[in-house]
Amino acid sequence: MPTIHHEIEIAAAPEAIWDAACDVGALHTRLVPGFVVDTEMLADAVTPTRRVTFAGGVIADEVIVAIDQERRRLVWSVLGIEHHNGALQVFAAPGGARVTWTADALPPSFAERIAPMMAAGLQRMKAHFEGG
Repeated sequence: MPTIHHEIEIAAAPEAIWDAACDVGALHTRLVPGFVVDTEMLADAVTPTRRVTFAGGVIADEVIVAIDQERRRLVWSVLGIEHHNGALQVFAAPGGARVTWTADALPPSFAERIAPMMAAGLQRMKAHFEGG
């Protein structure tokens, strides 16, 4: 199973980044505006589920698996594909924060499609928190 891992240093308080990340219904306004253009929490879902609309028009329904406040770690799974497990984690680092985004995905063609999206998302997050 392909594993994708990206990380980035951001000159912002890790607490501020984490606060935005765990506000799972506000990706488009608080975490990655411009990369994500809309986030809707699905009221009829048994477990917390969000519908994410990306700038390129891709729409994904994501089940929120875990919000670990102690470790500043968010885990979600994209519905409707063979397998997906995504995890975003925020760490304190000199000068700000280090953010990691890891995903395990099947089929491999899906992993190939999302890898550049993940990298672009982290770049957008950095620009947002650094005032760009």
